[in-house]
Amino acid sequence: MKPQSKGLVRARVTRETRPRERAALVGLTLRRSKRLDAEHSLEELAGLADAAGATVALRMIQERPTPDPATFLGSGKLDELSDACARMSADVVIFDNELSPAQLRQIEERVHRKVIDRTQLILDIFARRARTREGKWQVELAQLKYLLPRLVGAGAALSRLGGGIGTRGPGETKLETDRRRIRQRIHAISDEIDAIRRRRRHARLRRQKASVPLVALVGYTNAGKTTLFNLLTHESAEASNALFVTLDPLVRQVSLPDRRQLLLSDTVGFIDRLPHTLVAAFRATLEQVAEADLILHVIDAASSERDRHIAAVQRVLEEVGAAQVVKLDVFNKIDLLDEADEQHLRRAHPEASFVSASKGQGRSDLIAAVAKRLDLDTARVRLEFDSESPEDREKIARVYRHARVVSHEAHDGRVAIEADVPRRVLDRVGPSR
Repeated sequence: MKPQSKGLVRARVTRETRPRERAALVGLTLRRSKRLDAEHSLEELAGLADAAGATVALRMIQERPTPDPATFLGSGKLDELSDACARMSADVVIFDNELSPAQLRQIEERVHRKVIDRTQLILDIFARRARTREGKWQVELAQLKYLLPRLVGAGAALSRLGGGIGTRGPGETKLETDRRRIRQRIHAISDEIDAIRRRRRHARLRRQKASVPLVALVGYTNAGKTTLFNLLTHESAEASNALFVTLDPLVRQVSLPDRRQLLLSDTVGFIDRLPHTLVAAFRATLEQVAEADLILHVIDAASSERDRHIAAVQRVLEEVGAAQVVKLDVFNKIDLLDEADEQHLRRAHPEASFVSASKGQGRSDLIAAVAKRLDLDTARVRLEFDSESPEDREKIARVYRHARVVSHEAHDGRVAIEADVPRRVLDRVGPSR
């Protein structure tokens, strides 16, 4: 049973012609936290709303010791929100938190507007961005897992599936879907994604057998990963000043100065509080980050939220099992810093690389840093080969492809090579002499 997405695609095309919705953004700050953090988070939510096709009509933050278990906000604040939505003609209310099914229903009844939470908004953006069959399956799987626990008493909520933000995806094509059919759909999509994971696993084994190192680009969404990917690989992958443009992984070959080859992978951008359903659904894609020989953590050097973004990426790396992979921090967009800020950043992070991917600055220094990091696990060995042996000639080629050759001597049909060889390929280039 293969998942079909034709109806989903037709529905999405129809929706893209609709006028932009007007959104009310709502945040909650606990008294023990800083209001400034809530304001920064709401600013990020505004960027997400824009990426989903909405115009922000109003913003509201409430300070409370704890969220109200029934309505999240206090009763008075909900009335204030309802009045403000009426005045500003808001179509949708977007909360900067994940709401329970009961909270969603209670708030909708009070504000008389469609209500979605941060998780649903991010899922909606992913539904807009997915292009490949694999990407669409992964997004749909996350949406269905989000929808399943929200079916209880969701008659009114389901009746509005089919218009605007938060409604793209599986709910558009089968409004009558019940729990049993959703579970069947989840099972079918999971089988297909498992097949993709098996194919990826086999591809990794072939890559490891060929001893080609894999370098994975990771970073907060809109940090400039795809622009850097294009700079390093001379490709022209789509890059944009928008959130979550890259959902489907790209892998290309890069040549190091000493003629060795590596594979560079561009991955989906991370974000603070990335929904667990998305992390789980994209595990087949994110596995290659955990299997990488080196991670390039791309950081927007000019962002005022730089430290928070770094922490958010580290949390996601831990969640996907990639926290122990060797990592090189790459501060991008240094062209947007003044000289004093750049020097301060360089002093604070002496082991990092500094680039401006959009201006083409720092490419050679970054590639040299990558080569150095990949050399951390090498051994200097002296290897001897029979120049008449086809097997040994293949081993010589492999040495030049994956190692740094220090000396090469040929005499009486014998070849002696001294080289710094990655330990992972020592058994494939022959015993040392």
